[in-house]
Amino acid sequence: MEPLYGPIRDYAWGSRSAIALLQGRSVPSAGPEAELWLGAHPGAPAHVDRAGLRVSLCDLVRDEPGQWLGQRVSERFGSRLPFLLKVLAADAPLSLQAHPDAEQAQAGYAAEAGRREGPRNYSDPHHKPELLVALTPFEALCGFRDPAESAEALAAFDVPALAPVVAALRAGPAGLRTAVRTLLGWPVAKRHDLLAAVVAAPVDGPDAELTRRLAQAYPGDPGALVALLLHHLRLEAGEAIWMPAGNLHAYLSGCGVEIMAASDNVLRGGLTPKRVDVDELLRVLRFEVLDDPVRAAQPIGPGVDWWPVPVDDFALHRVRVDAAVPSVTLPLPGPRVVLCAGGSITVDDGAGALTLASGEAAIGTASGAPLRIEGAGVAYVATSGLR
Repeated sequence: MEPLYGPIRDYAWGSRSAIALLQGRSVPSAGPEAELWLGAHPGAPAHVDRAGLRVSLCDLVRDEPGQWLGQRVSERFGSRLPFLLKVLAADAPLSLQAHPDAEQAQAGYAAEAGRREGPRNYSDPHHKPELLVALTPFEALCGFRDPAESAEALAAFDVPALAPVVAALRAGPAGLRTAVRTLLGWPVAKRHDLLAAVVAAPVDGPDAELTRRLAQAYPGDPGALVALLLHHLRLEAGEAIWMPAGNLHAYLSGCGVEIMAASDNVLRGGLTPKRVDVDELLRVLRFEVLDDPVRAAQPIGPGVDWWPVPVDDFALHRVRVDAAVPSVTLPLPGPRVVLCAGGSITVDDGAGALTLASGEAAIGTASGAPLRIEGAGVAYVATSGLR
């Protein structure tokens, strides 16, 4: 195993404490720290040491796919690492967003490839399903809930302008597209008046509190109302959210380990100062109720559990070693990225043992032996989902 050095993205919604605490640094950090990227995505690749220099993992995987990926992963995904492991730390809401499926991403990327100004929505031809495991209490909006519940939440404000949206939602899932299009298509000049009327309504309850909080953070943004169409979740540490393509979501607060297909395709719908493309978002959304976005961990052996997902781009395992389970051996094929999320662990893939403190990461090539983890701590192990 080799040390893997991941960059920290400084998005404005990031925490000044979560990643610093994970890595044992002083708090608060100098600026917001939103995401620690541990992968080979060209937008922010991690690095490994080579002859005293830091070399991009993206370049190594591209130039030596046989060593880093192995034959099966290379044949399936080409000369690229198919997954991206992150630590996500949010002190403020992320944008309301969805990701395309593989077919939509390929078509969108092809359509935008010739633009002189660069891509509008699609930076690559890949889908972006994602799994997030909470490290701390975590709050999120994930997938459409029962439209009847959303209709009652919006009707409670007693704002006449919302009547068409309430009527659409009372028609059931068939009305979700109309409801979203109506809210996101609200005339810009009238958005502040709409949100002001909603915020001033004498309504109590979690839905009203959520809308007021989002409207305060993003004045005049109709995403504060679209939020009421989604499941509002509060996770405890160890609980996970599975977000397949086409599901509208927004992470609101907390810190978690996130793994996804290695793509940066994001269609935004609100709660952001960034560009919003309502038409393209509506094209990729799945207008159906997401029954249960929460995934429970499944134990597969002493000290080991995982969250199975129906894609072959990635798999995520959690390993906990202590006095009761001092070591674990995982017969997972490479490539493998290991993040220590607490304590101290030693990882060995047969090519060399490496000790990791909290917040440190390592990578092993595809040719390594079964992965052995020992010590006293918690590790998250990311691999491809091919078996």
